[in-house]
Amino acid sequence: MSLVDYAAARQPVAAKRRTLQFSPGLWLAVSVMLLAVLAALFPALFTQASPIEGVAGAQRLAPQAGHWLGTDQLGRDLFARIVYGASHSLSAAVMAVAIGLLAGTALGLVAGSIGGKTESIVMRAVDVLLAIPALLLSLSVLILLGFGTLNAALAVGIASIASFARLARAEVVRIRHSEYVEAAYGSGGRFFSVLWRHILPNALTPVIAYAALQFGQAILALSTLSFLGYGTPPPVPEWGLLIAEGRNYLATAWWLTTFPGVVVVAVVLAANRISQQLSGGRR
Repeated sequence: MSLVDYAAARQPVAAKRRTLQFSPGLWLAVSVMLLAVLAALFPALFTQASPIEGVAGAQRLAPQAGHWLGTDQLGRDLFARIVYGASHSLSAAVMAVAIGLLAGTALGLVAGSIGGKTESIVMRAVDVLLAIPALLLSLSVLILLGFGTLNAALAVGIASIASFARLARAEVVRIRHSEYVEAAYGSGGRFFSVLWRHILPNALTPVIAYAALQFGQAILALSTLSFLGYGTPPPVPEWGLLIAEGRNYLATAWWLTTFPGVVVVAVVLAANRISQQLSGGRR
């Protein structure tokens, strides 16, 4: 799914309302996201085990009764670490998407509504950012800011600003030349009033759908940074860090990387499926 899919011609918000038809795939995606959010907000509902403290003599136990997903090299319950890791992974992803959404939409709105030299300058800067691979840009920002969960979220958010700005600008330009906006100007509407009441609400619809897609991409990016050692430091149970810690035990404790990896893939696929629904894609 690309920016082109989101920038396709659309009708005003009022004309786009439709009855949602929940397919089995969408139900599954929503269920996965709800479980992930509940685990992030109320981890004690899922497990009473500590994600930090290990148990002597319980190192690298295979999945069994009492330890559904096994234990790690320090005797810590892997299920508890995955559950408590949801709060760190999801909160950082939400922060990264919020940064990209707010800053990118603001830049796209300014460029698309004002036009002229302002639009040219903003979009040339956006083109430069889009020319740099997102992971490389995130690493560059993270090296400048220092390591940690907050800085990793900020770095991923900055790397996504350009894509949000390009999409928002394309939607604003399209809507700005639509008949109902011209009618609003013709009836005496002022620039900021028309921008706030007509252009921005209709331009936000595809941007919000794209934000859902970027949520999954942010989880992948944050997990990658943690896996490389640039994100959340141990012993915090972040999903990417769990995969990194278990890679040295693949031959003897496969579950240490397999289960966190499955969780990351499931949440990312769920976010993508929900994004497809929000964007009006095929069910």
